[in-house]
Amino acid sequence: MKFKIYLNKEAIYKGTITCVGWSSNNEVYSCGDDCQILKWTTTTREFVQVAKIPDFYPTDFNWLISKSSGKSNENLLISSSDGRFIILNKGARVERSVNAHNGAIISCRWSPDGSGLLSAGEDGVIKIFSRTGMLRSTVIQNEGLIVCARWSPTSTTIAYCQGNTIALKPLAANSKLIKWQAHDGLVLAIAWAPNGEYLASAGEDTRYKIWDTQGTNIYTSAGDDYPITTLDFSPCGKMLAVGGFNMLKLCHYSGWCYNVTRFEDTKPVGSLMNASWSPDGTQILSGSSSGNIIFGHVVEREVIYKNLKATITGRRMMIMKDIVNNTTDTLDFSDRIIKWELGYGHLVVATSNQLHIFNENYINTPVIVDRPEIRIILLGKKNFLVVDNISIFIYTYSGRLHLNPRYAGSQAQAFNLTTQTISMGIDVLAIRDYADQSIIHIFDLYPGASRQEEPNQVKHKQLITEIAVNRSGPSADDKHLVAFIDSNRDLYLTLIQSGPDYTLHKIGTQVISIMWSSECNVLVGLHDSCYSIWYCPGEACSDPSLIALTTFSYDTTEFGKNISLVNFDGFTITLCASGANFTVSAKIYCILIHKLVSENQWEKALKICRMGQSLLLWTCLAALASKRNQHEISEEAFSSALQIDKVDYMHFMKELDDVEQMAENAMNGMRIEEAETILLHNQKISEAIQFCLRLHRWTRALEIAQKHSTDLKFVCEERAKYMEALQKQENEPEFVKLNSQILESQSNEDY
Repeated sequence: MKFKIYLNKEAIYKGTITCVGWSSNNEVYSCGDDCQILKWTTTTREFVQVAKIPDFYPTDFNWLISKSSGKSNENLLISSSDGRFIILNKGARVERSVNAHNGAIISCRWSPDGSGLLSAGEDGVIKIFSRTGMLRSTVIQNEGLIVCARWSPTSTTIAYCQGNTIALKPLAANSKLIKWQAHDGLVLAIAWAPNGEYLASAGEDTRYKIWDTQGTNIYTSAGDDYPITTLDFSPCGKMLAVGGFNMLKLCHYSGWCYNVTRFEDTKPVGSLMNASWSPDGTQILSGSSSGNIIFGHVVEREVIYKNLKATITGRRMMIMKDIVNNTTDTLDFSDRIIKWELGYGHLVVATSNQLHIFNENYINTPVIVDRPEIRIILLGKKNFLVVDNISIFIYTYSGRLHLNPRYAGSQAQAFNLTTQTISMGIDVLAIRDYADQSIIHIFDLYPGASRQEEPNQVKHKQLITEIAVNRSGPSADDKHLVAFIDSNRDLYLTLIQSGPDYTLHKIGTQVISIMWSSECNVLVGLHDSCYSIWYCPGEACSDPSLIALTTFSYDTTEFGKNISLVNFDGFTITLCASGANFTVSAKIYCILIHKLVSENQWEKALKICRMGQSLLLWTCLAALASKRNQHEISEEAFSSALQIDKVDYMHFMKELDDVEQMAENAMNGMRIEEAETILLHNQKISEAIQFCLRLHRWTRALEIAQKHSTDLKFVCEERAKYMEALQKQENEPEFVKLNSQILESQSNEDY
């Protein structure tokens, strides 16, 4: 992957280009020391003068981008060297001029939510203004020069650099300032990653660095020949552009470099200033100290799926190659390619105005759908999903619109969706809410399903950072699975069910990212220095001992640092580190057992376990069999896995009748209400009471006993034994009252 660079033959400006910015995907604006504001068209790279402001020497500017349409909101914020900032509309008319600082304003930025703006100056002050230019607050008052200041993606924190330090100032009341020494020299630029978890900084020490929000260094580049002057994360958050003297780098978001473009051999341009990505994340723009405008387009991006590889070779050209058959097809498009995904036998390409759907067997006859401004594409076995700036659409591979799922606030939140916060299975869609990031919305994708318009919600106590729905289909009891990572890096799993109540099971800690296998319900997760594979997460999630026995962790220090998950196809896991892909394998026999169990071939699964004689194989089979009520097989598997307590429980299950076995199976699946209903519906009152007592549901047991006027004395005796074991006095009013009644009746009988 690299930048394809476009330069004008001659410098347009006589001096330094201090400001560049995008108003849309096809229009950019620039301004230099000569006070001219020029508008450029990216397709032809032609320009016109929009305005010339006398006695106004700009230092920074920023367009307010409307998230609902992806176009400019006709508000351009420009700061100057005399301490003023002005707000212009697209007609170049000055809407507001404000004297904000004593001395030059170095940085000015609209907040990501568009509600206000910040300005930072050489007087060491950072101020926040309303959208109309009214002063709201003075956030920072220091004596030193502030070189750069940026909003966090959530508009709740301001990062700024001063000298060789970086500081984060949360805007919440009574919040503490986080500050650390970042470089050996002056820090020249900072940038937030779109997910808000990382920052990038550039310094005079000729290095750029990646940090987390607590100031921990994640990556430090090798020293360059000259200071790094600018950097910016792409809108998707997966790429980082780094600029310096006659140099432009395309990097991964974790820091390592894809490609370096040097301008000494072609045409020297000097130091690059204010590098900026286009809203669709396919183009880069930067001005230089010599008056040149640098346009860059990302090419040679590739996606591999099984034997197919799709590579972008130009703005409108893609090459599709079959590695096995050694055949190549060239695909030309009428518009610029923005997004594409390859998988499940199909290639889906989004241009600036259309969707192109290719079948791998009929690559020359695509299905074309008119759909502009696509930001996200997710492929599934039956359908694929696309997200634009205002909505979510699910299409079939024949090009028919299948569903348009919505929830409260979905149009306003669509712009903030990422591949980490939306996930699609075969018949289920999960979306993390942006306003309340502890909520996941669950949609059914069946035609006519009730959860299309009124989705269920999974509520968590912590903020959720990443979600993933299983891709292979329903698991035991016809349930889908949703795994998610919270802000504490804990991994949770829940079964998607028809009711509104969800039980969350914690199955991992310190997890960075997760991915489901495309063939079965096996989950892989990355940690800081290892990766883990959960071979039976859905079946074993309710039992910590089974989760421990069916989870394996493997060291990744040999691969290097900053590892990311690329794909999990079948039993093959692809990892990426420093630009190199590494392929590792999951336990193939565990994957095979999943496949045999899904086909109801239990005898073959038993033969594999008997042949392998592995604790992992036997435990996986036991977990799968117990969830599918195969008691004979699960008893043998638990016995071979040396789980004696589980074997005793299976013996206990054998002595029960069919109704009680159904209740026990429901309880094992953490469906407590269902198990109780089964017993009560079949008039097994005493068994229902004993069931509640086993789970220490004392109040519910007493309610059932009082309702049916049975076993009241037994409930009180068991409660008394429980409180005596805890060495506590009874304090529940219901039991205190009942005990006094029983004692009174006994005394009357004795009398």
